[in-house]
Amino acid sequence: MERLFVGLQYILPHHLISRLVGWLTRIRWAPFKRAFIAGFRRHYRIDLSEASESDPEAYPTFNAFFTRSLREHARPMPADPDEMACPVDGVVSQAGAVRAGTLLQAKGHHYDLDALLGGGTEGLKAGAVFATLYLAPSNYHRIHMPVAGRLVSMRYEPGRLFSVNDTTARHVPGLFSRNERVACIFETARGPLAMVLVGALNVGNIETVWAGQVAPDRWRRGHVTDYPGTGESGVSLERGEELGRFNMGSTVIVIAPDSWTLDPSLAPGRPVRVGQTLALPSDPEAGDRLAAEPPQEPTRTADT
Repeated sequence: MERLFVGLQYILPHHLISRLVGWLTRIRWAPFKRAFIAGFRRHYRIDLSEASESDPEAYPTFNAFFTRSLREHARPMPADPDEMACPVDGVVSQAGAVRAGTLLQAKGHHYDLDALLGGGTEGLKAGAVFATLYLAPSNYHRIHMPVAGRLVSMRYEPGRLFSVNDTTARHVPGLFSRNERVACIFETARGPLAMVLVGALNVGNIETVWAGQVAPDRWRRGHVTDYPGTGESGVSLERGEELGRFNMGSTVIVIAPDSWTLDPSLAPGRPVRVGQTLALPSDPEAGDRLAAEPPQEPTRTADT
């Protein structure tokens, strides 16, 4: 069944399906919108007590409900200002060191960092660490800054829209570097930081707070936007500030230099929430030693 599920994805019109879903989620006709939200809440047991608007009738569309904001202080940041915060609610798909310029996708599958980011990987190879975080449909879908930083560049890479669940990750080589994505490179006090927002089936819409909707691009042509360090067009965000959002569920990949060590409690399948500790300041020499080791596989992967 897994191979059938994955095989069908190779022939499905990903972008057409995602555009159709996007259209349905923006219908304002009250009876349709009300039934859509009610059915979704029942199926996924959505708790609106943390939402800034707890009345489902107040949302004009299903998409407005899906991308709802949370009450202030619903996701506090780590008490230690030096810690890196988790940027999303979701599940850890994989986490570890970038080894020989590759990231672990699933058992037996690695993919290239340069292919994922499309360049701009200086400072993110030797000893770098990564965390791949999967957002299920039931999760909160806004993305927050894990540390304070200044935006250096944003790259849109067109691609397919395979599902990003663990079943697909086990069977589609280079999944995250094949899917449509937006890679944001930030300059931080501890070196460069990459935040990669990966699209997926039914997720044809990725937004950032500074550029609005970035994906899908009408012409599906890749492009890079560089941002100045100062002036009105410069973009700086504090830890915990909103960075962007997905219109439906997907994946965020955080890549940080050797000045960070992942929280040892991170493991495939572990649920995470915005604001919990993702990484701690580290010893750069330890990162160099990790980068020199050959790629290794974990003992298990997440099924989400």
